[in-house]
Parts: sequence; C-alpha cells; structure tokens
Amino acid sequence: MFVREKRIGAYTYVYLVENVREGGKTKQRIIKNLGRKEAVAAGGDLDRLARSAARLAQRSMILSLLDDGTVAELSCVRIGPPLLFERLWRESGCRSVVETLAAGRKFEFAVERAVFLTVLHRLMVSGSDRSCEVWRADYRIDRVAELELHHLYRAMAWLGEELPADGQDARTPFAPRCVKDLVEEALFARRRDLFSELSVVFMDTTSIYFEGEGGQSLGRRGYSKDHRPDLNQMIVGVVIDQDGRPVCSEMWPGNTADVTTLIPVIDRLRKRFGIGRVCVVADRGMISAATLAALEERGLEYILGVRERSTKEVREVVLADAAPLVTITVPRQKRPDTELQAKEVRLGNVRYIVCRNPAEAERDAAEREAILTSLRVALSRGDKTLVGNAGYRRYLKTPRGPHFEIDEHRIEDDARFDGIFVLRTNTTLDPLSVMLRYRELLTVEQVFRTAKSLLATRPIYHQSDAAIRGHAFCSVLALILRKDLEERLAAANLKPEWAELLRDLDRRQQVEVAHDGKRFILRTPTTGVAGKLFQAASIALPPNIRAAKPDAVPA
Repeated sequence: MFVREKRIGAYTYVYLVENVREGGKTKQRIIKNLGRKEAVAAGGDLDRLARSAARLAQRSMILSLLDDGTVAELSCVRIGPPLLFERLWRESGCRSVVETLAAGRKFEFAVERAVFLTVLHRLMVSGSDRSCEVWRADYRIDRVAELELHHLYRAMAWLGEELPADGQDARTPFAPRCVKDLVEEALFARRRDLFSELSVVFMDTTSIYFEGEGGQSLGRRGYSKDHRPDLNQMIVGVVIDQDGRPVCSEMWPGNTADVTTLIPVIDRLRKRFGIGRVCVVADRGMISAATLAALEERGLEYILGVRERSTKEVREVVLADAAPLVTITVPRQKRPDTELQAKEVRLGNVRYIVCRNPAEAERDAAEREAILTSLRVALSRGDKTLVGNAGYRRYLKTPRGPHFEIDEHRIEDDARFDGIFVLRTNTTLDPLSVMLRYRELLTVEQVFRTAKSLLATRPIYHQSDAAIRGHAFCSVLALILRKDLEERLAAANLKPEWAELLRDLDRRQQVEVAHDGKRFILRTPTTGVAGKLFQAASIALPPNIRAAKPDAVPA
C-alpha cells in the first residue's frame, strides 16, 4: 500500500493505492482518493497519515522483536504505585512541606525523595528501611536512583530530630517536639484553609515492639498489644479528626499507660493548632478520675467509653434503670440498615448514655450458648482441665461436691451486657447523637486494625530515638495518603479491597526496549480496578507504546 500522484487535466490528485494480483498480473487498485495535491498538502492530511503509519510500523516492529526474542536490550520496572501515590503526595501538600522544611539544612541528597520512597514502601509492603533500599530497584520512581541506605537513615533521623529549646513549647511530658511536628502543623494549616475547623478529635494508640533495645529512651517494657511483653516497645498514638483524617501522632516510651496520655495530648493539640472548642472522643482505656476532672477543668466536651462490668455504679445502678431504650435506624449503602438503641441515665451531675446494638446482642448470646454447649459436653467427660479454660471458667462455680458446676446466676448476669456499651459525656447532644458520635471511634479503631502493617513497620534497625520517631512518622504519612485515596474512591463510588487495589497497581509495568540505536517504551494494559483508580486521581496514563525521549535516562 502506498501513495500515488496522478495528473488529470490541469490538476494533480493524490490516491492511496495497493497492488493486487488478478489473472496472473499485478494491478494497482485505488483504496481512497485523497483529493487535489495542493489541498491535501495545505490541510496536512498526508503528513498525519505518514506519522500514523510510522507509529503503526514501530509498534509492529517492536512487538515482532519481542515475539521472536531478538531484542538486544530490555528492562522492566513497575510504574503503577509511583504514578498514583506521587500525585497524592504532591496534591496533599506533603511534598512541598517536606521540601520547604529541608531547604534550610543544605543536605547533599534529596531528603524529600528519601521520605517519599519510604512512605511508598510502607503503603505497598511495609518493613524496614533496609528492605526499602532493595525494594525500590523494581520501581520507576523519579529521582531516587542516587539514594543509598544511609540517606534513608539520615532522612528518618531528620524527621525525628528534636527542635531547639525555643521550639519546645507545647511538648508533652513523654516526648519532645520534633521536625515531624512541624510537618503535621503545616499540613493541618493547609487543610484548615481548604476545608474546615477541627471540632471533634478521636484518639487511639498501638504498640510497636523492637527486636533490639529501641533507642535511648523509647524502648521500654510495658503492656504489649502485640502480646510480646518480653520485648522492649514504644507506644504510637494517632489523633484523627471527624472525617477520619490523621491530624497528628505521638510517640512515647513503651511503659507509658494510655490513661495518662489523653490530657497532655489534648493540651498540646489545642496549643499546636490553635483549637478553642473541641469534643474529645476516646475509648475506655483512656478514662480515669483524674482524666475526667482535667477535662472538666479545661471546659472541654467529651464522649468517653465506660467499663460497664467493672464500674460499680454503672453495673448496679445505670444498667438497672427501668426507662425504655429509644430505637433509631441508621441507613447503610448496599447493606441492611442498622438498628440501634439508646437512653440517658443521670446520677447527680454525671450523665451516662446506655447504648444497645440488637445485632451485636444476638451475636453475644449465640457465642455464649456455643461456649455453654461445649462446656456441658466437657463436664460430662470430666472436669480436671476446665479451670484452665478462661471461656469456661467464667460460667463455673466452686464445686460443693467432687465436680464443678455451671453457675446459672453468672449466665444470667452475663446476658445483661449483650450488645451493651455505656458512655459518659458532658455534652448536650441527645442520646442517639452521642451514640452515633462515639461509633465514629469504631472507624478510627478500624483504621488502626487495617493499617497495622503500616504502623508496625518491623523490624526497626535504628538505634537512636530520632531515627525511630522518623521511621514511625513515615507510617503516619502513609496513612494520610491512604485516606486521601479512599476519599477520591468514595467520590467515584468505588470500594475496592485494599489488597486488591495494591495488586492491580503493581501489575502496571513499563518495558524499555533498545534496538538499532533507538529506545521504545511499552506499557502493560490497564486491567482490574487500576484504570478507575487513575481516573479517580485524575492521572493520564502514558501511551501503550511510545518512543523514548533522546535525553531520557533509561529506567
């Protein structure tokens, strides 16, 4: 197939023709009359056709070379995660904030690139900075080729570096103010300008254990939520706003009790971010008489969980109140509506809200019955090993004879707590609103559960408090990017599983082929949820096949 000119009278015409064989002879057959030559040239149609044909020829050539295995040079890297999270890193303000703070230090390497590389690693696989330094070789990440492991260590130490003495205002008794606090404050100031004031805060904590000592002061023995009391650990606390976005983080020695942390964190929060009126929502592990008195003294509103079974006035008076519960139906998208119940009980000036979830009550009753059924079978076989089973022991009573017996009173008492949780608050919200606000804390707890791999970035090989703090803070930055992505997906009505999302992103690869002095870049097709992810983030993917720029550095 080719282009042919033919003069007819005073004009020259351009045709797209092909050679065909008819009756043993080769003839030319016109496929398309492109028009008069001067009109075709003026409109640029012929040039566009030539460029299109050249591209098609390149595609055919590259694909045939790959097919027969004659490509001399070929390299392959993953491009999906860097493309997506680089955009979120920039638009969330993380990139500009880190660059601005690092600018005055005159580092000889790109600190912002080292921090982003670490954050991206946490989002994809998590782990130590040593594994990050090896992992990055499989990815096309801008301007990280020159980074070495000691650069990552120095970036972590910079994030956790203590501020000078004149920058220690509003520190807590457990930890100094660090560079990472300046990052959090700059990000919050940007969000406050774009969105709204902070009015509700949720706080929760987790523990991270160390294989080694855990720095100069952070690594301490304490109550381990990872069930490793034999190892030193640190406590990481995260404060989240009413939209589920991380506001700030705190890192304390591993022997710091949750009940002692709430007031210092709230005081620091108000001072750091200029917050006046705020409602604190926290779980029962944060409650003590001193905590409640301090919140009242500061004039702060609170909604706090109560230990229903161990708090005597709640167990004996509040739960015995005869007033009926009020029912509300909470609509849920694509799932059955949730039915909840609540009522107010006042003891003097103290306001309690008794809440009940009927669905959870059914589950609690079913679980108890399953335990009792198993217990009755075990009793029929002998009872010597029953005391060692905590699930059984709660329903047994001391035997009068030679054998243990099931305590019916304990069963009846246990049933009183089915689906029940009790809150203490000094707000003026109605009971159902208090309950719904506290249930938002469950979302925060869910963030902690699903993000455990982000926060618990073991093993940690750092030996200084500063580097450990920076290492843990990169996990908080990863949470910020994850939340940003989840909001974009929700706006696009997408709800992919996080593991599925990461798998589809990781499948996006870029192959660079060198042949006859030219380089071409091929991109794997977009499949699964990845295409919608890039649309939600407003990212235009590169063409499937394109010529590499002459000055481009090979991937």
